[in-house]
Amino acid sequence: MKKIGRNDPCWCGSGRKYKTCHQQTDEKIEYFRCKGVLVPDHDMIKSQRQIDGIRESGKVNVAVLDYVEEKIRPGISTEEIDRLVVEKTRELGGIAAPLGFEGYPKSVCTSVNDQVCHGIPSAHDILKEGDIVNVDVSTIYNGYFSDSSRMFCIGRVSPEKEQLVRVVKECVEIGIEQVKPWSCLGDMGDAVHQHALKNGYTVVKEIGGHGVGLEFHEDPFVSYVAQKGTEVMMAPGMVFTIEPMVNMGTDEIYVDEENNWTVYTADGKPSAQWEVTVAVTADGYEVLAW
Repeated sequence: MKKIGRNDPCWCGSGRKYKTCHQQTDEKIEYFRCKGVLVPDHDMIKSQRQIDGIRESGKVNVAVLDYVEEKIRPGISTEEIDRLVVEKTRELGGIAAPLGFEGYPKSVCTSVNDQVCHGIPSAHDILKEGDIVNVDVSTIYNGYFSDSSRMFCIGRVSPEKEQLVRVVKECVEIGIEQVKPWSCLGDMGDAVHQHALKNGYTVVKEIGGHGVGLEFHEDPFVSYVAQKGTEVMMAPGMVFTIEPMVNMGTDEIYVDEENNWTVYTADGKPSAQWEVTVAVTADGYEVLAW
């Protein structure tokens, strides 16, 4: 890390002196780095002003998902869900982050049943009684990004699907409890993985969470099959998503060859996912979007 004087302005842009802002955090990070621990660099750590901005973006993101929750029902198309997201996001002064991201053609991801993630909304995809669907909303508000998703059970679903949806939400809640400064992301990932395994499910390895806030996808990559004591150390100011993709059957997946986006389970069995954006604080965590 670049050497900064105690009385110099902090590197984070807060305007405060380094000694009253990030000096103690940097010294603790350097201590762990010298012990061989994988530690975050400054690009992974947000200032308080930035976290405040991400929190405001998260409020919009949550409001959009609340709006979808009010409207979603049997007979609605996933294209209509996309329209609802666009409508509410604009009303609240935000921008839907997915549209145009690396060529993605819609403003939200809608992943139904055996679609693991990145399901593209379509007028031809009509939700019916017994479906489960993940609606993944990402918002840009005043230049800050937030990201969260929820599972919805359409009408009466089978007990097997209902349990999968419940357990993946529990996985996220267990993961959140493991977010604490100076522990490793692998501690969180392992807790998520073990809860899924205990319930007879598998967790997708290839796709995970990510840093978020100033960009849509930032470092670090967040694995939910990592082992305790591995991966980058969590430090105050880090902001990332917790979003395990839990499958009823195999953890193997494939990508739709036609649209090159939608990910499916290899065995056709259902998959479920919940997602939150969380910030690491001095003594734990703050959920910024859910």
